Amino acid sequence: MNTLNSVQVTRVDETQWQATTGGLIVGHGDVSQRPDGRLFLSIDVWQDAVLDRLAATMLADLPTPLHTLVGEADLDLRSRWEQAGFTVARREREYVLSTEPREAGPDLPQPPADLTVLPAGTADARLLRALDRTIRQEVEAAVGWRTMPAEVLPRPAGTTVVDPTKYAVAARGGRYVGLVRVVPIRRRARIGLIAVRADQHRQGIGRALLNHALGALHRAGIDSAWAEVDDSNTAAIALFEGLGARRSGTTVELVRR
Repeated sequence: MNTLNSVQVTRVDETQWQATTGGLIVGHGDVSQRPDGRLFLSIDVWQDAVLDRLAATMLADLPTPLHTLVGEADLDLRSRWEQAGFTVARREREYVLSTEPREAGPDLPQPPADLTVLPAGTADARLLRALDRTIRQEVEAAVGWRTMPAEVLPRPAGTTVVDPTKYAVAARGGRYVGLVRVVPIRRRARIGLIAVRADQHRQGIGRALLNHALGALHRAGIDSAWAEVDDSNTAAIALFEGLGARRSGTTVELVRR
């Protein structure tokens, strides 16, 4: 237990901390682990001083490196994490897309004629998981999985495709070559991942997958979708902006090594 002035900070379990004063809870902190092993901190408080005390206790309890996410516009919160020893690791753009049907631009290449998009829930789960593993290996060998969206849900160790029904898959020449994961949330949806095999890049497959996903959402009565894209991923930025995506914000990933 760490007591500073009237605030007490206690680690209540392996992943959660709690700040109290006068018997009242005034703040929470937690740590979550990504499938790639990175640890992300999150703190929910009303007062800056409580944040500082929670952060100090969590940093003392946990091994480095540690990561956290801050909105680009939240300069005060970013400054407090930087005072605690964090530095900028990467930036992530947030995009919002309408699911309204759109005309394909005449200057955009058409996807291969032999490409088939299998709707969500219809792909072979075994082949889907094999495709997911292959794509992850290709990404890690190229730009690194650290460039993927930081907001991912905790998953069982070694499992990356938890619910195959959320994936639509692009198939070509008898094999799976790309995938898109979409999670509907009321009248919006999150595009959690869109990826294509390395030897199938620049053939319009990613655009075909994204168009398919947006069309399926529109038919389901969902108005819009959002996605996060690493600020250095020029291909993904061009894909989303080419389909009329509106940039809604930027998130900064900070790291303490």
